[in-house]
Amino acid sequence: MRDQETYVPFSDDELEATTGEFELAERQALRRVPGLSTELTDITEVEYRQLRLERVVLVGVWTEGSQTDADNSLTELAALAETAGSQVLEGLIQRRNRPDPATYVGRGKVDDLGAVVLSTGADTVICDGELSPSQLRNLEQRTKVKVIDRTALILDIFAQHAKSKEGKAQVELAQLEYLLPRLRGWGETLSRQGGGAGGGAGGGVGLRGPGETKLETDRRRIRTRIARLRREIKAMKTVRQTKRARRSRNAVPAVAIAGYTNAGKSSLLNRLTGAGVLVENALFATLDPTTRRATAADGRLYTLSDTVGFVRHLPHQIVEAFRSTLEEVAAADLVVHVVDGAHPDPEEQVRAVREVLAEVGADRLPELLVVNKIDAADEETLLRLKRLWPDAVFAAAHSGRGIDDVRAAIEQRLPSPAVEVRAVLPYDRGDLVARVHRQGEVLSTAHLPEGTLLHVRVGEALAAELAPFAAAEERVVAYTG
Repeated sequence: MRDQETYVPFSDDELEATTGEFELAERQALRRVPGLSTELTDITEVEYRQLRLERVVLVGVWTEGSQTDADNSLTELAALAETAGSQVLEGLIQRRNRPDPATYVGRGKVDDLGAVVLSTGADTVICDGELSPSQLRNLEQRTKVKVIDRTALILDIFAQHAKSKEGKAQVELAQLEYLLPRLRGWGETLSRQGGGAGGGAGGGVGLRGPGETKLETDRRRIRTRIARLRREIKAMKTVRQTKRARRSRNAVPAVAIAGYTNAGKSSLLNRLTGAGVLVENALFATLDPTTRRATAADGRLYTLSDTVGFVRHLPHQIVEAFRSTLEEVAAADLVVHVVDGAHPDPEEQVRAVREVLAEVGADRLPELLVVNKIDAADEETLLRLKRLWPDAVFAAAHSGRGIDDVRAAIEQRLPSPAVEVRAVLPYDRGDLVARVHRQGEVLSTAHLPEGTLLHVRVGEALAAELAPFAAAEERVVAYTG
């Protein structure tokens, strides 16, 4: 229920609790049941691409690191594929110095991959890397099934999970920027040309010619749509900046919760604020940032923002399209970096997240490392992580274990207001006393006959409002003894 006091500097949309349970039910309401499809025998390639994206074979190229690193990467790709609604049938890894420039895996191994696809009945191959247009085309021609890469898979998950207008626009922009250099036709459809129309019905002298192919027309339309989406996102960014500026004017510290996808960021936000945002054991369950307010033990208000999760090799298109959202992290006073303590490689998670934070300029901010899911991690792993990150806080958002430690660590790291003030506020200025408690740090309080004596640290704007009530030093000394 919204606070009834009129001085709360938040809009309704910032305070409204989301109904994560309804969103989760909506996502789970319609799932494909394998084995029930009635597939046409005479099917065009375009229809094939639309109808069959369910049974997949994963393939990766191991170029560096240990075999465990390669296995973890393919395991994560499998989780991504399952989040997108696919059934993983097989996972293959080839050891190479670098991916083959023509076919990603070695050319001799493409036939082996085709045999696995044929034997398992797979309809899609997903590669654990970003493929060039020629690699995509060559692999599809050799395996005779649809081939997509890690980037396209992540973009597809984002498209499924985006809810807000801004989130949908950002995902569409990322998809179009990915698609543009890979756009190609099937058969003769997109290579047909229309004659030039300038200067009259026949084009006129010197103006008759092939005109645009269907492929060129589609590229032009995509570029036009990209330009429009960029304008829309820029306008939405202005709205977000306005909200941030209002919070800044009211001296409300901002805390951003960042971390690897499925590390438990939304669960932590729910535990700390009772926000009720969607929690799902899936990758990229949260795309639309949620901001909720919290109250510190000393009465100060601060905001907590849940953000989109990161992943290793996060596509460049995603980082660029979601830059306005990620700037919510860069503008924060503190980053709460959530790590999955039960993950096979939490160190790699931390490295991947810090890499993306550096891209958006948030690597210079104070960071609180929170190792989550300790109830699912073994003791040996936890001891190793405690030695590795001695300043981290260990918690389990699902059960609530360690949440008080997280809250205390956040409050300890909140920026202290800059100006120290002693003021005697009349008893009829209870509104100002409440604002001081909400926005400032109260060092001491005493009650005089003429009003409340406050010794506080506040921001510059509030200090200016308190200036007319400043207590004379001798008055303070006389009272305090």
